[in-house]
Amino acid sequence: MATTTMTSGQRPCWFVGSSFGSTDDQTERFLNQGIWENGYHDRYLEQVRSMRRGDRIAIKASFIRKLNLPFPNPEQKTASVMSIKAIGTVIENMRDGRHVRVDWTRVDPPKDWYFYTYRKTVWEVWPGKGTLPWAADALIGFVFEDKPQDHSEFLRQWGWSSEEGEDPDPYLEPAMPPPYSIENIVEEGCFIDATKLQEMLEHFQLKKNLILQGAPGTGKTWMARKLAFALIGRKDEDKVQGVQFHPNLSYEDFVRGWRPAADGHLALVDGPFLEMVAAARNDLDSDYVMVIEEINRSNPAQVFGEMLTLLEADKRKESEALGLSYRRFEGERVYIPDNVYVIGTMNIADRSLALVDLAFRRRFAFEELEPTFGRPWRDWVSQNCEIDVNFLAEIERRLGALNQQIRDDRNLGRQFRVGHSYLTPSSVIPDPPSWFTRVVDKEIGPLLDEYWFDSPETAEQAKSALLQGL
Repeated sequence: MATTTMTSGQRPCWFVGSSFGSTDDQTERFLNQGIWENGYHDRYLEQVRSMRRGDRIAIKASFIRKLNLPFPNPEQKTASVMSIKAIGTVIENMRDGRHVRVDWTRVDPPKDWYFYTYRKTVWEVWPGKGTLPWAADALIGFVFEDKPQDHSEFLRQWGWSSEEGEDPDPYLEPAMPPPYSIENIVEEGCFIDATKLQEMLEHFQLKKNLILQGAPGTGKTWMARKLAFALIGRKDEDKVQGVQFHPNLSYEDFVRGWRPAADGHLALVDGPFLEMVAAARNDLDSDYVMVIEEINRSNPAQVFGEMLTLLEADKRKESEALGLSYRRFEGERVYIPDNVYVIGTMNIADRSLALVDLAFRRRFAFEELEPTFGRPWRDWVSQNCEIDVNFLAEIERRLGALNQQIRDDRNLGRQFRVGHSYLTPSSVIPDPPSWFTRVVDKEIGPLLDEYWFDSPETAEQAKSALLQGL
């Protein structure tokens, strides 16, 4: 019987296929020869290389089934099934991206697992991680520890307990996120022309790395997430991950480093960026986007390390893989797949932040977001917040005068202008003058005090001009 004991530290379990393209089922050959072979010469190579001695591995076959299910199915819905035909332990990795030696145990008859399944050839399942961490743990227990599958939680998660709505996608995700496009961004309160947004998105797709920079209140964080969804084509929260950079953030936090483990020892742990890279490698048909807020609040070149080279669009291939500062095994090399995108935000008005170096800047496209008032802003706020357009026109006039004053100040400049986000509420405003007064007193006013810290009278005059006659 093959051992199923985990190696020290948390390691993934591998679920692998036994037929490739038009090939016949190779399970018998794998079991007889004590191997598993990746039948592709151009796919899954990096994942196979990352398998380690002691890792648990299973041969699976994925399909769908409607009849003879082990739970009630009165509506004749279709369930995804993953049949486990053998389990084992990796005993040697040949490091060629295609072959590993395995101590196999046949599962006879094969065991069928339902709902949380995967059709592609290699599936890397980490304990307690992934889209549904509890499902990953249940799958590992079912396959390698002979625990029964409790179907009730999966039936609820996949919507089988409800009689409303359409059947969810039978594979992995309980429901497909709604489509998302440039038109959705405009509808939700973006005042940039749709043609300009499309150009921005196309350049993001080409460069793969984008920085949104601009004055305070220009909606950089809001826009970053919306562009990420538009790039993916769906409002899929699982494929868009947000990270906040700060002065104490390190390479070990973001990419990979040693962390204390539960057993008192140190464990080598992947940070959020390598976790996303692994998820994208496991799902090459989908795009993944990391949104980094305040990307220049840390030292980006230091935090990214080797990833800075691998970020380049023309290096998104396995032949460009590099070794990391902390390696899991001798000869480990990592690359960023073509379906990973990075979008960051940068506040160019904060004097405390350093400029990014040229090596970092060269790998990103830059888009500057401007304070965007005008008719699109007035129409959207009037319709969604029930504020009279004449009052909004007066706000726009006053903010325009303030921003011109800021632009003309030799100690400030255009990057310090006040953005439209301060004056774009998200709900109905029953008393617009009181609302505007609060925004000036609590938000814009303190910003102006900071701008003109050496000239308090200028700040007070600017605030008075905003509120005069209301």
